[in-house]
Amino acid sequence: MKHEQKINLLAAAILAMAAIAPAQAQKTRSLSLNEAIELSLQNSGKMKIAYAKADEANAGLHEAKDRRLPDLKVQGAYMRLNTPDVTLKLNTGSSQQQGGGEQSGGGTPKVDQVAYGMATATLPLFSGFRIKYGIESARYLEIAARLDAEKDREEVIQNTIEAYLNLYKAKRSVELVKENLQREEKRVKDFGNLEQNGLMARNDLLKAQLQQSNVELALMEAENNLKITNINMALQLGLPEDSDLIPDSTGMEATPEAGSVAQWEQIALEQRKDRAALNARINAANMGIKATKGEYLPSVALTGGYIGADVPNLLTIPNAFNAGIGLQYNIAALWKTGAKLDAAKARLHQAQATEGIIADQVRLEVHHAYQGYLLSLKKITVYKKSIEQANENFRITKNKYDNNLVTTTDLLDADVAQLQAQLNYAFSRADAMLAYKKLQRAAGVLGSNN
Repeated sequence: MKHEQKINLLAAAILAMAAIAPAQAQKTRSLSLNEAIELSLQNSGKMKIAYAKADEANAGLHEAKDRRLPDLKVQGAYMRLNTPDVTLKLNTGSSQQQGGGEQSGGGTPKVDQVAYGMATATLPLFSGFRIKYGIESARYLEIAARLDAEKDREEVIQNTIEAYLNLYKAKRSVELVKENLQREEKRVKDFGNLEQNGLMARNDLLKAQLQQSNVELALMEAENNLKITNINMALQLGLPEDSDLIPDSTGMEATPEAGSVAQWEQIALEQRKDRAALNARINAANMGIKATKGEYLPSVALTGGYIGADVPNLLTIPNAFNAGIGLQYNIAALWKTGAKLDAAKARLHQAQATEGIIADQVRLEVHHAYQGYLLSLKKITVYKKSIEQANENFRITKNKYDNNLVTTTDLLDADVAQLQAQLNYAFSRADAMLAYKKLQRAAGVLGSNN
């Protein structure tokens, strides 16, 4: 029972070290990590949303700049009228004295239609700096949106790396368990021959057959998990579900130097996209306060226009041009702008308070990722040594077994320990690579190193 429990624990370990998602693989395709990242970025819905938000912020910047341009309005109308009573109170000097009497110079004009057209142009010269600071605020918000997209890009890259390494681990599990199963099959065959010749007890053969069955079950679980991780990877990359993805193990053995945590912390404070985006929003809030204060000031604009009108039998204006400078001041701003200014300052205070929280969070994430990478490097050393120990233990146990110094159970236990050591070492290499990528992400440099 003890031996069977070890086999079951081995199967459970394989299960725990593989990723989970539905799949079926048929079309073989070799896939490098960089290629996987590129495909993932191209097909990520999250990145499409992030880029759309950046485009929206960029459009907002253009809209703010357009406020510097002149406004041009054109208006015209044609109207039919009833027959109004029109009395002109104009002294035209056309009345004459004839024979001691006074005669009128004309009758009342008949007006039954009116047509007019006008065009006005306004070019802002001074608006209390609202346009200037509005443009600066929009510029900082556009920078923040772009940095948010870069942060989302790092998250997509991190998820892709995790999925890729899970696929590698699942693939490696299948390979190692298959190798072990071949040894188990050969052992059962050898034990069967010995049992038939009366050189081995039937109980020992049954133990070997039981271990073979347990390894077969472990292989089925490993193959199932490989299918699961394979379809997860394919869907994430936008590839057909029946693609059989072969991860490239090149570079898996690389273990970069950890450096010092102070160096990583300094890099993070300079490179983290979320921190830079928050700083951009703080600057935008400052510009928003200045723009709001501008409402206390008057506006000056250069104006010009044209008016043309035609009232048959009464009036014709063909070329009335005008130009000048206009001054506008909203007196209500003296008591209405205060609330807007308070709201703008509150937004600034929120952003400034968040800055301290993010700075502490960045430091914590860097320390956590740094310690995780150091631990992964130590595990590699330990698991590498455990492989040597497991191999030597199996060799010694096999020699003792051949000399009838240990039982069959001892031999099978040594074989299981050898397989477990191989799996642990293979997974530790992938885990170390993932830990280093997490450290790069915590420092804000993951996307620039792929």
